Amino acid sequence: MIIAHDLGTTGDKASLHHDDGRLVASVTVPYPAHFAAGGVAEQNPQDWWDATVTATRELLARTGTAPAEIAGLVVSGQMMGAVLLDAAGEPVRPAIIWADTRSGAQQRELEAALGAEHAYRLLGHRLNPTYSVSKIMWVRDNEPDVWARVRRTCVAKDFIVLRLTGRLATDRSDASGTNAYDQQRGTWSDEVLTAAKLDPALFPEILDSTAVVGALTADAAEQLGLHTGVRVVMGGGDGPMAAVGSGIVSPEDGAYVCLGTSSWISFVTEAPLLDPAMRTFTFDNVVPGLFVPTATMQAGGASVQWIAEALSPDPAHPETGRLTAEAADGIDTEELYFLPYLLGERAPIWDPHARGAFVGIGRHHTRAHLVRAVLEGTAFNLLTCIQAFRASGAVIDRIDAVGGGAQSDAYLSVLADVWGIPVRRRTIVEEANSLGAAVTAAVGLGLADFSAARALSEVTAEFVPDAARHAAYTRRHARFTAAYEALEPWFAAAPHVQTADMLAASGAH
Repeated sequence: MIIAHDLGTTGDKASLHHDDGRLVASVTVPYPAHFAAGGVAEQNPQDWWDATVTATRELLARTGTAPAEIAGLVVSGQMMGAVLLDAAGEPVRPAIIWADTRSGAQQRELEAALGAEHAYRLLGHRLNPTYSVSKIMWVRDNEPDVWARVRRTCVAKDFIVLRLTGRLATDRSDASGTNAYDQQRGTWSDEVLTAAKLDPALFPEILDSTAVVGALTADAAEQLGLHTGVRVVMGGGDGPMAAVGSGIVSPEDGAYVCLGTSSWISFVTEAPLLDPAMRTFTFDNVVPGLFVPTATMQAGGASVQWIAEALSPDPAHPETGRLTAEAADGIDTEELYFLPYLLGERAPIWDPHARGAFVGIGRHHTRAHLVRAVLEGTAFNLLTCIQAFRASGAVIDRIDAVGGGAQSDAYLSVLADVWGIPVRRRTIVEEANSLGAAVTAAVGLGLADFSAARALSEVTAEFVPDAARHAAYTRRHARFTAAYEALEPWFAAAPHVQTADMLAASGAH
């Protein structure tokens, strides 16, 4: 059997699978994240490890699985972060995760050296403070005492693989999410690292996602309750893993949306897909030789979670299901709009200074209107992403939904009506990332091929757009876009932006 771990922003979603990838059981072990003004987003890597240990032991106990039955272990994880390690492989500070946007000055330094368009063609991604390399530069520039102890760097799943095997490595999907990876050559980019003034020795070796990194160390095996014969497969980033977990492993399989803390739309291609306006980007796939063009918004599910917490009597136990049900069909937001930029934004506007906003709120609006506006706001933002893909030649005529938000009928109905195409729910939604990881492990262990993923998650419901509502939403999408364009100068003039720019200009730490 195979154990797969998916290190998300809110917790480790771990799952137990048969050796062909079929899901047996899953558990989620939560852990905190620290968000603060100024774009701070951090987590303690030790929390990831503790959750990995707890989830593994719980899976074994809940299912009565003997440790001897486990043949392999694999990890999927949140991408684009920075875990900074000392000579002993221990973190020197909290991990800076994907949502952190403090490194704007470092991103501008890279852009001045490389040129925005040249960097996009080289990396498959825009230069942006949400990526790893500028976060590493930020620590060097702002925390010299910490930086003096740094010897290596990696992302979330790589840290867990290091703890499991004693070997530091990464895969191509996560490497392609660092802003330091030459996508054409498949290596760390000398050009970027020279511009960043970073030693290439900081970065781990790059393996295929299906590579067997090694066996569990004696210490890891003891903590997990497993045996040292368990082989650890490299794994990959959560975005490309979700594609496999959605049964999308080749170009003919179509597109999917992952409705997690961040939300994204993606599909599979044989070559990187470059958008002339640089609104979308491309990861390397966990399937060797393929790619996953992607458009990710920072706060998709995070926006829904935020409004649920804000409107629930106990924010620690948000009534998300009840609130989204109240916002189902029959609720007309009547020109109320929500800009879902609680954490700044990547695709499609690439503005780290943007913030969330309700626009057009009136005395008659209720909490159901507010929740509906949040659902519509995320749908409008993702519609712009779909339009960007189509402008680059992609055909998107239906989308399969995974992630926690895919459990909501109300949400999927809104998405279908806004996008004007069918949206389908799959059998496996919350465990899609770990399912993709399990299939990747099965391939790496010689037990299956990637085509097996198509049969492991089936379509269980289809939401067909209503023509009249879609026509109305098409008009309202233009208003949504205009709302951001009107507020963009105001976001850019915010005091926290001016303070950050002044500090960067002065060289202050």
